[in-house]
Amino acid sequence: MPTTLASEEHKVLRSAVAALGKRHGRTYDREALWAEAAKLGYLGVNLPEAYGGGGGGIAELSIVLEELGAAGCPLLMMVVSPAICGTVIARFGTEEQKQHWLPGLADGTRTMAFGITEPDAGSNSHRITTTARRDPDTGDWILTGRKVFISGVDIADATLIVGRTEDARTGNLKPCLFIVPRDAEGFTRHQIDMELNAAEKQFELTLDDVRLPADALVGDEDAGLLQLFAGLNPERIMTAAFAIGMGRYALARAVEYARDRTVWKAPIGSHQAIAHPLAQAHIDLELARLMMQKAALLYDAGDDVGAGEAANMAKYAAGEACVKAVDQAVHTLGGNGLTREFGLASLITAARVSRIAPVSREMILNYVSHQTLGLPKSY
Repeated sequence: MPTTLASEEHKVLRSAVAALGKRHGRTYDREALWAEAAKLGYLGVNLPEAYGGGGGGIAELSIVLEELGAAGCPLLMMVVSPAICGTVIARFGTEEQKQHWLPGLADGTRTMAFGITEPDAGSNSHRITTTARRDPDTGDWILTGRKVFISGVDIADATLIVGRTEDARTGNLKPCLFIVPRDAEGFTRHQIDMELNAAEKQFELTLDDVRLPADALVGDEDAGLLQLFAGLNPERIMTAAFAIGMGRYALARAVEYARDRTVWKAPIGSHQAIAHPLAQAHIDLELARLMMQKAALLYDAGDDVGAGEAANMAKYAAGEACVKAVDQAVHTLGGNGLTREFGLASLITAARVSRIAPVSREMILNYVSHQTLGLPKSY
């Protein structure tokens, strides 16, 4: 694993992915880009070589997503399929699960969605009500519950569902992960009508006594939160990459415009009222990227605790930097910032997603104040 933030391998990867993104551009076709990225080995760069992956880590995968975002063509399902689901299966899955899923996730021929959020639980994973119980006669699992704001279910072969099982010793419910095939009986989806214009759609899921074989469980039934956060930390890191890429795209459009747009015989970028906010946006994005790289390196080194803190901070910093960069880019272009030609208007809404999902900025502040600073818990 590279030990520096800008190793030669990372520079080469970043340059190659940037070239791919430039070829597809802002008006990209998601399926075509996904297929080409897969063919070039970028989608599975974090997965083990033994199962068709690149043998890298989240550091490398985050570079791929960031550079595609900076070219205006991010692939949201990279956050979910290889980063969350692929990582969890690679770390905790059985040999049969690895053989069945990882090669397809690596080469892009198979995708997997991730279902954790529920209508009444919000960011509180301890209040998840989707439950899994054993059939004493067959050993099958039976899942019942609801999920909401689940991305890409319509294009996924299966969904990694977070449910809860009863601890035989304490009677308390503990989180567990189950692979639910898209055609499982009792597993239905309903598309949520979003004003956000994105290639990947959002769904509400219903699990009505969905019967799964015993081997649908991923990992140890008693591992609980350890396995869950093995997926959630990469999710936060990849969301940061998504936001940083988006912010870089917006900033680049604004800088180009500020350099070329001439008013009163001078480029508008020569005025500090235009130049300084853009410079601040660049600084904020670079700082967020450093925290993202720290989080990825800690995670890839096996430091789950350290990665958890850094991943939350990276996600927070990137979301804030992205929103500011997009806002400043739109203001720099004025009315042109709202036209389809420049491709910035849609980012006004999209940028807010990086503040909200997969965990809100307020919950990250709760985490840092309590876990990092040692202040009394407020919730």
